[in-house]
Amino acid sequence: MDEHYAENGNADNVIELGSPAGRGTSWSDLPPREIAPEDWRRFRTYMTEIFGAFGMELDLPGARDTPERYLQALYDATAGYEGEPKLLTAFPAEGRGVESATSQIIEGPIAFQSLCEHHALPFHGFAHIGYIAGDQIIGISKLTRLVRLFARRFTVQERLGEQIADALVELVSPQGVAVHLEASHLCTQMRGVEEHSRTITTFWRGTFADPELRREFLHEVRSHGRR
Repeated sequence: MDEHYAENGNADNVIELGSPAGRGTSWSDLPPREIAPEDWRRFRTYMTEIFGAFGMELDLPGARDTPERYLQALYDATAGYEGEPKLLTAFPAEGRGVESATSQIIEGPIAFQSLCEHHALPFHGFAHIGYIAGDQIIGISKLTRLVRLFARRFTVQERLGEQIADALVELVSPQGVAVHLEASHLCTQMRGVEEHSRTITTFWRGTFADPELRREFLHEVRSHGRR
């Protein structure tokens, strides 16, 4: 179930997935972003003006290149818009029978950082993903890739969880999916009410309509805690 198996296992047991019809462009075969050099220089000029107007002393040695570093950091932090073709690999599920039909695969805590689309300030936390396999399973490391694909965008926590759950359904058609996100939002810590609470959201698909499966998943989330 991990990357090592994908690289060294029997190639006959690897399933190359196609892009889901009509929705593949949300996460798989997205074109790379292209910013012309002259546009980048223009953006850097804007940032220099904004930082200066807000009080940054751009003549200081540590601040002279801050507009350039800020643009590059923002570009890197939103790399999820370029998709993740490495997700398009799955393996046949080996479990059969009644027990495997309700056996949960749970991964977490998966650390993530994202940018709130309301204020472009970070929110960060941990994700747990659980699913009950159908005919296919996905490599465990791919679950981390899945979280970070959608987290590395301008988004909100509610949409992030929905996208993770729906993409996993599209990838391997599991019987059920559960996603738990817990995050701190700098847009509420650095401005406004300046509170320091954490926001928890949960998302359910398929057989996780069963309250008992939900309880089992949430129990495992609480027992995992944070690394």
